[in-house]
Amino acid sequence: MRFKGGYNVLMQGRPAGKVEGLPEPDTLYLPLHSDRFQFSEICVEDGKQVHPGAMLAKDPGNYSVPLIAPRAGKVRLDSEKSQLILENITKEAEEPYHPDEDLEHIPPDMDSAGIKRYKMLMLGAWQFFHDAYTGALPDPFGTPQSVIVSTVRYEPFVARGNVQFHKRLKNFTRGIEHLQALLEYQTIYIALPDIKSEFTQEVRETLRGYASVKLVQIPTIYPYDNFAVLARALGLEQNDQSPVWALDPAGVLAVDRAMTLSKPSTIRIVSIGGPGVENPTHLRAIPGYPLKTIFEKHVTAPAYRAISGGVFTGRQIAPGQQGLDAECCGLTIVPESDRREFLSFTRPGGDRRSYSNCFTSALKKAAPERLTTLLRGERRPCICCNYCEEVCPVEIMPHLIHKYIYQDALEELEPIGINRCVKCGLCSYVCPSKIDLRKQIDDAQETLKREYIPEETAT
Repeated sequence: MRFKGGYNVLMQGRPAGKVEGLPEPDTLYLPLHSDRFQFSEICVEDGKQVHPGAMLAKDPGNYSVPLIAPRAGKVRLDSEKSQLILENITKEAEEPYHPDEDLEHIPPDMDSAGIKRYKMLMLGAWQFFHDAYTGALPDPFGTPQSVIVSTVRYEPFVARGNVQFHKRLKNFTRGIEHLQALLEYQTIYIALPDIKSEFTQEVRETLRGYASVKLVQIPTIYPYDNFAVLARALGLEQNDQSPVWALDPAGVLAVDRAMTLSKPSTIRIVSIGGPGVENPTHLRAIPGYPLKTIFEKHVTAPAYRAISGGVFTGRQIAPGQQGLDAECCGLTIVPESDRREFLSFTRPGGDRRSYSNCFTSALKKAAPERLTTLLRGERRPCICCNYCEEVCPVEIMPHLIHKYIYQDALEELEPIGINRCVKCGLCSYVCPSKIDLRKQIDDAQETLKREYIPEETAT
């Protein structure tokens, strides 16, 4: 496998390897949106008592992926904050789901593999699947060219693969077997870190001999765990008709629970880390769990910015969001400040790091850095240092894209590969001029989708 670019960032606040439980909440606040899903079709009435596993809402634009009740409780609709509230929470056993009871919604010509996929869809396991190149939810009844399972998460600070696997390697193996049963001849690539450890050795020994499973080793460099980067390195082509399916460990475990127990996977392993957290750790949580309860226990910073996901690809949590969304895999807490660094240009930079090694910290042993929201100096014009090109894992030139965007020459962007961007955020991080290259590329991609429509599509 051939990789290019990449860069590991040392930051304070890396979560520990253990997983902590959370106390049972009295109320759950389930957001009706996440990064990929909009649960706009409500399936329950206000005031209704529901059991765990009940379908609360679904996303009609994503194959009707359901929002599932993780606990029993009384439903209260809160359209103002775009959330669904479960009050008077009680922990009850989930009733197994049987697709035979729902056959009126299944086409009569659907085979056994199709019924299994429908079962995974209804139990919420399908929401863990991604199109490796686009990140979109693939068609549950489509045919993939192959499947990628990445067992690692290199971005700080999200739930790591070895933590997801903890004491559940048999469940993971069984989930892989269920995936095999859905496929015909396609290969399942399982990405493992290129290191010698008890965890990687156990995975290799467990999966050795599986006919359609191929283990691949990847360097421990961010973002080589990215699905699109892996697909390119494996030589898999982007094809809308035959996409590459991709899952992380949580997805494989959700497949196992759906197919083995006929129950939804409502437990999430969510990391909470960053320099604003006193004891960074992993939490065993459920969708809708009150963010306030989590923050009051773990966050020490007096003012902070809460990010859903990792520090590079995550998004800032909206002020009105009260609970964990259905896709959250990590909470990053960054101390917030409304002051400027005074005369920062006069400091030699012993406590700060740079990709260009321009601070005196380059003379010291590498150590985790404390990340804050303070900007180190003002944004400046591009200096053509090419650092963004060096770290880019898909061999595009963000600095050139930036120049074309500045010149409003959007027609030049596709030929130089803007669509290959995997949004890892490294270009923005290493830029000495503080240009938000990732956001510029994101915005340009959206503009291209709206304004540069192929003629055959427009007609």
